[in-house]
Amino acid sequence: MSPSSLRVLSLIPPMTQLNTPYPSTAYLTGFLRSRDIAAEQEDLALALVLALFSRKGLQAMLDVIDGIPLKKRSAQVRGFVDNIDRYLATIEPTIAFLQGRDSTVAHRIASRNFLPEGARFASLDVYVDPDDPYGGDPLAWAFGSLGVHDRARHLGTLYLNDLADVVRDAIDPRFEFVRYAESLALSQPTFDPLARALAAPLNLVDRTLHDLTLAAIERHRPDMVLLSVPFPGAMYAALRIAQSIKAHDPRIVIVLGGGFANTELRELREPRLFDFVDHVTLDDGERPLLALIDHLAGKRSAERLVRTYLRTPEGVVRYVNWPEPDVPFAEVGTPTWDGLPLDRYLSLLDMLNPMHRLWSDGRWNKLTIAHGCYWKKCSFCDVTLDYISRYETASAEILVDRIEAIIAETGQTGFHFVDEAAPPKMLKALAEELLRRNVAISWWGNIRFEKSFSPELCQLLADSGCIAVSGGLEVASDRLLKLMKKGVSVDQVARVTHAFTEAGILVHAYLMYGFPTQTVHDTVDALEYVRQLFDANCIQSGFFHRFACTVHSPVGQNPEEYGVTLEALPPVTFAKNDVGFIDPTGVDHDALGAALNKALYNYMHGIGLDEDVRRWFHGKVPRSRVSPHFIERALSARP
Repeated sequence: MSPSSLRVLSLIPPMTQLNTPYPSTAYLTGFLRSRDIAAEQEDLALALVLALFSRKGLQAMLDVIDGIPLKKRSAQVRGFVDNIDRYLATIEPTIAFLQGRDSTVAHRIASRNFLPEGARFASLDVYVDPDDPYGGDPLAWAFGSLGVHDRARHLGTLYLNDLADVVRDAIDPRFEFVRYAESLALSQPTFDPLARALAAPLNLVDRTLHDLTLAAIERHRPDMVLLSVPFPGAMYAALRIAQSIKAHDPRIVIVLGGGFANTELRELREPRLFDFVDHVTLDDGERPLLALIDHLAGKRSAERLVRTYLRTPEGVVRYVNWPEPDVPFAEVGTPTWDGLPLDRYLSLLDMLNPMHRLWSDGRWNKLTIAHGCYWKKCSFCDVTLDYISRYETASAEILVDRIEAIIAETGQTGFHFVDEAAPPKMLKALAEELLRRNVAISWWGNIRFEKSFSPELCQLLADSGCIAVSGGLEVASDRLLKLMKKGVSVDQVARVTHAFTEAGILVHAYLMYGFPTQTVHDTVDALEYVRQLFDANCIQSGFFHRFACTVHSPVGQNPEEYGVTLEALPPVTFAKNDVGFIDPTGVDHDALGAALNKALYNYMHGIGLDEDVRRWFHGKVPRSRVSPHFIERALSARP
């Protein structure tokens, strides 16, 4: 078999995103086609959701529930059964609306007389003073009197979340729209939890995925299937897909790769994984795939595979890494979305905050401006791994060529630049090239809040189509930012974010708590900085996540420099990433995290910005040491 006669099918397994395709298969398909290899792609994550949440899917759910005794049904399941006729009548119009195929149903959805409402709607029914300017309407503050379509999208999203709860309560307790069965794979030292789950009888979700998998195999008849697993929450379903393919046609070669393998399977010794897949590749897939394709075509031996795990005839897992340069970023080609049903993705609105909604609302063309991170110093980051450490760029001309090709293919001009941190120099060059060619797009992406983003550069980016940026403020504490080697200070972040806001660009801040040596007082101070940033309209959205120490980060590799002691890991044959640590401060960060997230949720909706931050914490915490005018003074001072 010659490489050009090989047929490759790339699959997106459940669950990734519902509003837009995960970009890995688009990149690989575009690259393989540029090398004259027959390549196709399908999104089984979207296909599974659309199959389950249809009239036929809901009826199948009801058939399963009929076998569950009444006393074992949750309130959500009982509500589903009681309102089954309404669910069957409304599911397909609602899905069509969320896909943008039937806008007229928005009025009925927005009326709140059309959709059956379960527990997810309870948050809308808080008491509102009937004398308030909105007449007691709990959504009018967000959407006003005319925002019918956005209001309907939010209600439709709550409706789907209600149905996801029914699936979780009655059919598969691991079901999630994003983190499906995540606990089975996340930093699991052994394959045992996945092995037990994969040996269990198929439930309705599994059977649906099995049928969708075989239908895709029948359509494309591939010789090789690529399973892109970006997150632990896609691993279980990826192996269910592989299980179905192997039972159907064991001659098909199955290759697993993606972010989960790149971070967690770097010490893989588990032979049972290879009952499901033939190879596991690490880091960027282009060079390993070319080597594998040559191997299957008889043009190179297994000894000359690149960054690839396999199982030997003796049953031993072996890692082969023939030294061969990666395909340069400028030569990976243009991603293609050909074969993906771009008119079937769901625009969801689960958060009313205008910036926060970008992650789930709208179908964005995902593109990378540069490979890796130009900073690569942050002590919490996987700076030793290829996706961070190998920094490469392409010219602005090449990037805009790719943008124009993608617009011509998809007909859509929205772009999400998915870099670890888009470099300011490249963004400036890209903006100038977009303006020079008069290419009109809307774009957003991730950056570092560094001083290079002057008011003039922010305005240039806005002129080129930038609508939003996200960046890491992490722990808003100069002491901890220095310990993190973040390379920014709180006052600098204030000035940079304010410059973006003044240019009309929305700003989202990634925030962190529980970093080594972070005290309760540090946490209270950080929240006060965040409150002031919201109050000054420097940031409009944010997300607090708990610090996790990974084995690939500076903290994980040199814990003594950060004042912590790592906990001993059990013997690892499968996944290895997160590692526990002992912090001498002894702070209960979980309790503090609940307060931080509650405060942040309210700040994103403009609530509580003039109140003492201590009100969000349960129990007594110290008064903030931050001046109440710190951000105001930082904005008025010269950088």
